This record gives sequence, structure tokens and C-alpha cells, in this order.
Amino acid sequence: MSGHSKWATTKHKKAIIDSRRAKNFAKLIKAIEVSARSGGADVSGNPTLFDAIAKAKKNSVPADNIDRAVKRGAGLETGGKEWETIMYEGYAAGGVALLIECLSDNRNRAASDVRVAVTRNGGNMADPGSVSYLFNRKGVVIVSKQDGKVTEDKLLEVVLDAGADEVNDLGESFEIVAEPADLVAVRTSLQTAGIDYDSAETSFLPTMSIPVDADSAKKVFDLIEAIEELDDVQNVYGNFDVSDEVMASLS
Repeated sequence: MSGHSKWATTKHKKAIIDSRRAKNFAKLIKAIEVSARSGGADVSGNPTLFDAIAKAKKNSVPADNIDRAVKRGAGLETGGKEWETIMYEGYAAGGVALLIECLSDNRNRAASDVRVAVTRNGGNMADPGSVSYLFNRKGVVIVSKQDGKVTEDKLLEVVLDAGADEVNDLGESFEIVAEPADLVAVRTSLQTAGIDYDSAETSFLPTMSIPVDADSAKKVFDLIEAIEELDDVQNVYGNFDVSDEVMASLS
């Protein structure tokens, strides 16, 4: 299991309270707008929008901001933009592969900003297809352990019949992995069982991971954080594996 998931979960929890909160809000709002544009404003018939709104609420995005984003995306209110999904590929320290997912209304700006951020922070851009084959698109649900109220056995009992492939222990939370087509069924099974979840979304998980030491891990984290500072960047995925000992030494 990739150390990226554990690091990303810790990072997103921190983003709620630190100085990057406003930037995190903007990315969540953009995801809502895109989901509404592609699938309509009715959350009952647009599971991607349902999950985007749920994630925004978990991150304390104001209800008015969420409502306006839905209306802009669905064309019910002016001000919406034509967002385009763009994927870039690259390498970080230690040969770690990176997938960089952007939502942008200006492809040239996004490409330039990503390239500058990567090269200035010790990384290298890669040709299309040279990194993406190392990742599989999956549905991922993150469930907090809730002070021991949720156990791995309980989760397995609830989600396996709904199509989940595996449940991974990330320390303070569990990661449920499924095929993207089974994501709605998995999170619905959790709701039916009364189990709260932090997020449910499609993600890119590595097929194999590269162990990194403390020095390389710091370089990888610094590079990813520099990339994520860019307004056009939504997500960064990596195939690094960081041990608990290395994670503790860096934190």
C-alpha cells in the first residue's frame, strides 16, 4: 500500500486549519462547478456532484459558496468558466513518478506554471504516457477510525458486498478501494450502515511504490506542495512509499 495515501490524508487534515485554507476552498469549489456542468445540478442524479459537495462541507466550505458553484456550473447563474481537465506527468527525487491533475481555463498558463514549479523544485517533466501507466484509476473512500468506533472487520463486512476491493489501515483512518463504477455503491453502503466518511472520490493509485528515505521524502513533499500551490492544480498523485519512522521524523 502506497505511503502516498497516508501522507495525503494527513496533509488534507492540516489544510483545513493552516494558511492554505482559502486555496483549498477554491479547488473544492472548482470541482463542484465542473461536476454540476457535466452532470447537472440535481445531486440525486449526479453522484460526482454529491461527493464533491460532501467533501466541501467536510472542509467547512460555506453553504452559500457551494450553492453558487452548483448554479454557475449548471448554467443557472452567470460567471461560470469552461474548465478543462489536463494531466501532466513528471518525476521527483528518487525516481518517484508524479501525475499532476489540473482544472484550468487556460492550457498554456497551466503548462507553463506546472513546468516552472517542477523544475525549480528538483523535479523533471515527463512525456505523456511515460508515467501514467504506473497508476490505476480507482474509487477511494476515506473513513476516520472515530476513536475506535469503526473497525476494519466492520468495514469489510459493510463494503465488500458493495464491490470494494480492499480496506487499508492508514493509521488514523481507513482507505477503502474499489473500481470507479462501484464507488457510489460503496459509499451508499456506508451511509446505510450509519458509518460517516471523510471523502469519496475517484483517484489514481500506484500499481507499485518506491520506498524513499527521509532526505528524498522531504524533497518529494516540498515539490508536491509547490505544485499544489498553483491555482490550476487540483491533485498530485505519487508512487512513493514512506515508512512511519520517516514520516514521524519529518513531521
